[in-house]
Amino acid sequence: MKTQLLPASPAASSSGRPELSLPAPKNPSRGWFARQYRQRMLRTDLLTVIAWTSVAAAIALWLADGGATSITSPAAAFTAAGIVAGLVGMDLVLLMLLLAARIPFIDRTIGHDRALEFHGKLGKPSLYLLLAHGLLLVIGYGMAEGLDPVTESINLWVQVPDMWLAFVSTALFIAVVVTSVVAVRRRFPYEFWYVVHLLTYTAVATSLPHQFSVGGLFAAGTWQRWYWLAICIYTGTALVYFRVLEPALATARHRLTVARVDAVAPGVVNIVMSGRKLDQLAGTGGRFFIWRFLAPGMWWHPHPFSLSAEPVLRGPDGQGTLRVTVRNLGNGSAQLLRLRKGTKVALEGPYGLLSTAARTRNKVVMIGAGIGITPLRALLETTPFAPGQATILLRGHTDQELYLGREILDLCQARGVRLFHLTGPRAHGRSSWLPEDAVRTGYSLASYVPDIAEADVYVCGPAAWAANVIADAGKAGVREEQIHHERFDW
Repeated sequence: MKTQLLPASPAASSSGRPELSLPAPKNPSRGWFARQYRQRMLRTDLLTVIAWTSVAAAIALWLADGGATSITSPAAAFTAAGIVAGLVGMDLVLLMLLLAARIPFIDRTIGHDRALEFHGKLGKPSLYLLLAHGLLLVIGYGMAEGLDPVTESINLWVQVPDMWLAFVSTALFIAVVVTSVVAVRRRFPYEFWYVVHLLTYTAVATSLPHQFSVGGLFAAGTWQRWYWLAICIYTGTALVYFRVLEPALATARHRLTVARVDAVAPGVVNIVMSGRKLDQLAGTGGRFFIWRFLAPGMWWHPHPFSLSAEPVLRGPDGQGTLRVTVRNLGNGSAQLLRLRKGTKVALEGPYGLLSTAARTRNKVVMIGAGIGITPLRALLETTPFAPGQATILLRGHTDQELYLGREILDLCQARGVRLFHLTGPRAHGRSSWLPEDAVRTGYSLASYVPDIAEADVYVCGPAAWAANVIADAGKAGVREEQIHHERFDW
């Protein structure tokens, strides 16, 4: 293991690269980050209340329109239960779509990865409720007409307008949920799963007509009709604006093109892009963008990469360059190593909470491994702290795997940051993020940062490795809200 420690005192940068020079950040007052955290938690509580209120409202409006008064027989009870299941299931589906719409308020409150985590957790309950909706209604209608469920289903398909679309919608929801299960998803390429997942929008679209055209549930003039029209229109508008229109506007505004591709290490490159109004992208820290490189065979493939440095401005109108650092981890990223100069680039974002917005303390610790080091380099450049309040630990098998290590060293010297290089083979058979000899000698995270319980901890690296870091941080007394880790397994 090679360990390098820099003293926590400011020194001049020795790189000679103008883009690494930066003014000393303003140090936030004591408690500023704690107040920021409390405000974010209030927004989280607000989102939770809104979600539960929407479920309650779906049932309350049905009751207000006299829904319970129709329960006069066992058949009516089955029908009423089916209606309630459908209302709640549809509400959860709309919540899922809003969580995936990349709405800035949600993203800046809980983060993109947690939003998609909740989105995924709602999938099965939504499907079960919609299946119960169909089954209970078929039983209820069948009992009222003296028909078995199969015959009643056929009658609904043939005789009731728009009902066949409801059956198609149910089949699509089943396909989406089944392909979203991790064990199933891993059997197919990402592209297949992504296309199937887009069927969610078709499933929602085909589920709506029968709700408004069949029976009097959403009859004209009822509160239910206006409520469901409002939330459906809002959800659709949010999806179109934040998933389609806003990215298109950002792409047109910044006019990014590939300026050059520079080798960093074997299989690792810096993709440098030039554009305009890049000052509007500054201050993103470790947040990520979704990039689409508009070259043949690549334009449809989204790449979630963080900036590995803040934009460098070199002209009027915010003209300059920005960059991402990419490692060859598969077919998609391998193509990026051969990008040509002049390739146009579309972008979405920034997203995520791996940034100053997540801070809760004045002290900060950043821990990165492999290509996960590169977002920390950008965060190190921008997040505010006083000399001596920050520590960064870089993990790699060799010095060559400490990507952008020279730049990080320069920044640490300029800003008074303690820096550790942790290199060497993994400890086989042990759940540790440290090199083998560090584990053998009894080192832990607290060995490098004794006061880590008083700091925010940013972790970026492979999922299993990051889980070991987070576990070690927890043992050292770091609370859950102080640990910040962006997951890209979505």
